Formats: sequence, structure tokens, C-alpha cells
Amino acid sequence: MPRKNIIWLASYPKSGNTWFRVFLTNLLYETDNPANINDLAETSISSSRKVFDDYTGLSSSDLTFEEIDKLRPDVYRIQSEESNELLFKKAHDKFYWVDKNQPLFPPEITKGAIYFIRNPLDVLVSFAYHSAKPVYKMISSINDSNYAFCDKNDKLQNQLRQILGSWSDHAVSWINQDLIPIHIMRYEDMVNNTFNTFKQVVQFIGLEKSDKQIKIAIAKSSFSVLSEQEKRDGFREKMIRTKSFFRKGQIGDWKNHLNEQEVKKIVYNNKEIMLKFRYLDSNYKPIF
Repeated sequence: MPRKNIIWLASYPKSGNTWFRVFLTNLLYETDNPANINDLAETSISSSRKVFDDYTGLSSSDLTFEEIDKLRPDVYRIQSEESNELLFKKAHDKFYWVDKNQPLFPPEITKGAIYFIRNPLDVLVSFAYHSAKPVYKMISSINDSNYAFCDKNDKLQNQLRQILGSWSDHAVSWINQDLIPIHIMRYEDMVNNTFNTFKQVVQFIGLEKSDKQIKIAIAKSSFSVLSEQEKRDGFREKMIRTKSFFRKGQIGDWKNHLNEQEVKKIVYNNKEIMLKFRYLDSNYKPIF
């Protein structure tokens, strides 16, 4: 019988996933010094091309995107079978079905999913900086139901294609599915109500950790610690064109970068989910 031992760390990019992975490493290993951002606990991204090729014995460059998608669930099943411990796997893909019988993320080997969500206005600014793209291009991506990572065949990427869809599509796909237990973490709560927010997710995972252990792990994962580590050692997940991965992490930084028209474009296309997660008031005005 399959083990339910995978927890998916699912998010639209720039929503707190990496911060949580650092916290998780500090919580699990409790070393004297903060965890090294370049040596995190096994939370590899689920779209790694190398991992796929190693497990299937195939060259993914010879396969179509659809053929790869249909094989990815089997890779996760093998990884689950190999492990006697919980596996945490980062995912930027939305939740979707690869054929009529199976979703990309197999429920039978899944303990649960943590879904990180952040105000799309702040996501937009952070994502544009991270990708070294102008804001207007990033708006088009965030509002595009066909948006995907690594979906071009002009060069071989180190990751497989990941279908994201629009910011709202992505959130709805994970939040509305009922095959996998899900715990939602708002980035704004991670910042403003840090201890309680992280304690709740530790309980969801089923880790037996004291309040003191959680608080220590939070302190070791502070933005200042992460930023200082990146300045000193670099961060291998940073895109080449970007100055830094850990930029600000501030709530409401969009106010310093977006004009009224740009804000309207995001709000108009995402207002239902923004309302649901209290990013807009009843008059559709941004709260944060």
C-alpha cells in the first residue's frame, strides 16, 4: 500500500515558499547556526529536469511536454516508495490533471499540501524584479491563463515545463481541489502574525515541536539573516540577471512601484480571489 509521505509546498512564485523552506530546515535540524540557504533540507523542486531524467532513465529533451507530464506522477511515486520519512517538495505548477485518470500530484502518496498565497500586487513587483522583466510584461504574465515556465523549445532549461496559469487560476486550482488536504498560508500572516501562523502549519504537518523550538527556527530564518547570507555566499536559486533573491519581503511595497492603471489591471483580473483572501475591501480597494 502506498505511503502518504509527501507534502507539496505549492505557490505562485514570490509568495513565501523559500522563506518557509529555510524555516523548515532550521526546525528539523536544530543546528547551532542558522541553516545555510544553499544547503536546505530535501525540498527539491518537483519540476527538476535532472531528477526526472535520473528516475525515468529517459532524456526529457526527447519527449513532448505532454509525455513528460504523464510520467511525472510515476517519478513522485518512486520517490515516495524510496523514503521512510516525510518528503517536502516545492511546486510552482498549478494543480491539474495530466490525463483523465490522474492529477500531476498523486493523492495516494500525498499527506497534504501547504499553499502559500500573497497579494498579487506585491507578487507582481517582486516577480518583475526577480525575473528582470518590466512591470507591463509581468502584468501580462500574471493575468495570463496560459502562462507557464520553461515552455519554449529554443533552449534546454534545467526545469521541466510548469503550467501556472494566471495568479487566480493558480490559487483556485489548489484551493478548490478536494483530493489532497490543504493548509493555506497567507504571506501577510507569515509576516504580521509569524509565530501563530508557523505553529499552525507545524501542527498541520504533524511535527512534534515545542513553542520554543518553533520560535528559535523563526529567528534563525529572519529576512535579515537570509539577506546577509546571500550577500556573503550568494544563493544558487537566484536568477542570473537579478541582483539579489532576498530583496525586501515587505508588505505593500507595490505602492512604491505601481501606478493606478497598473493596479487596476491586476485587480480587475483577480478581484474574486483577492476579495476571498482579504486583499481588497468591499469597494475593491487594496487593503495591504
